[in-house]
Amino acid sequence: MELAQAAEEVLAPLGFEVLECTVSGTGRERRVLLRIDRLDEQGVTVDDVAKAAEVFGLELDRLDPFDAPYRLDVESPGAKRPLRKARHFERFHDLLAKVRVEGETFTGRIREVAGASVVFEIAGERREVRLDAIQIARLAEWPDEPR
Repeated sequence: MELAQAAEEVLAPLGFEVLECTVSGTGRERRVLLRIDRLDEQGVTVDDVAKAAEVFGLELDRLDPFDAPYRLDVESPGAKRPLRKARHFERFHDLLAKVRVEGETFTGRIREVAGASVVFEIAGERREVRLDAIQIARLAEWPDEPR
């Protein structure tokens, strides 16, 4: 089972969305990074991070996916917030996002979500990009107030 899927299965019932789950390093330097958000779109608290770390840590113990020790880091999305779903782009409408599409990277202002596409404004021009064509998207600026 993929770790991101395992995280989603144990954390969604607790009200968390898994934004990112990555494994880096090898051998003794292995690190599992889990970025979470709340499904109710409220701010992620220290208690939320602790709860998610405890529950996912137990799931990792059960799955035993690594031959060597690892470090589990659970974080709120903060300034490195990944944008993957239409709702993510809707939520951060009018903010700048750094986007990689088919090997090209650009920074554009999120203007709207139109069906299965996101419309960005780049240097005064509108550019529509299919959601399934976006390889990576992250906020490039943070809102003045929580969203």
